Amino acid sequence: MGPSFLSIVSLYRAYLRRCFAGAGLSSRTLDVDSQTTLHFWAPRDKSAQKGSVVLVHGFGPEAIWQWRRQVQLLAPHFNVYVPDLVFFGGSSTRSSERSEVFQAACVGKLLEKLEVERFHVVGTSYGGMVAYNLAQMLGKERVQKVVIASSGVNMTKTHNVALLQRAQLDNIQELMLPPTPQHLRKLMSLSIHNPPKILPHFFLSDFLDKLYAENRKEKMELLKGLTIGRDNTSNISPLQQEVLIVWGEEDRIFPVQMAHELKKVISQKARLELIKEASHVPQMEKPEEFNNILLNFLQECS
Repeated sequence: MGPSFLSIVSLYRAYLRRCFAGAGLSSRTLDVDSQTTLHFWAPRDKSAQKGSVVLVHGFGPEAIWQWRRQVQLLAPHFNVYVPDLVFFGGSSTRSSERSEVFQAACVGKLLEKLEVERFHVVGTSYGGMVAYNLAQMLGKERVQKVVIASSGVNMTKTHNVALLQRAQLDNIQELMLPPTPQHLRKLMSLSIHNPPKILPHFFLSDFLDKLYAENRKEKMELLKGLTIGRDNTSNISPLQQEVLIVWGEEDRIFPVQMAHELKKVISQKARLELIKEASHVPQMEKPEEFNNILLNFLQECS
């Protein structure tokens, strides 16, 4: 085991925070209602000449771990907002609500308080489910374009069962909230195309302690509170916005066939971009390719 005072995760988190600050964002916390407080990153100097984009993270580590390369790309072109969803980072609630619909409502309240009137939204994995619901709630008058990356918005009970079979686990909580280094290795093998071959046990333990232990009970409740994946059919309603779906071809959490199925039902204005040699986190595995696809979509005229 490594020295108790040495936390690679803590050092890297400090580096990530500097990257966000270097991109012109500041760390803030705001009460969005009487029960819920969200931590988020927002522009220090909001520009009226720029559009706005909201980045919604997936299940797992807080937002700074998932969007570093995108924040640095987008900040020169957009006012960038990066919330930590409820029970991630510094966000919390006293409400008993736990669904992805509730998460979307909280992000919507945050943007209203910040007077962000129109914006694009980009969501990855669990965050894609939140982004979808945010676009449904606010409509195309406020949400301009929608990007869904590697997200089982159209997940069914059958997809859930197949995922557990691939993971060789009994429940989704063991996969998405790994309790041991062995479980974390399993998650990495499914979500990363070429996971690191050698990772010391103490590093994985540090990762679990710093990024997965906090609010563990509440995060379990979030997984149980998902409204999708309960039935054998998907009942998503089409979005009115232009939608970009980005997917890693080797995704083993949500196989690429789900991306093709999602494209057919989510919007008449949907397009699909597949990234080779990438799995569930293409924005981290192939950031240059992901960023080119993202920026081209957001900047092109509708």
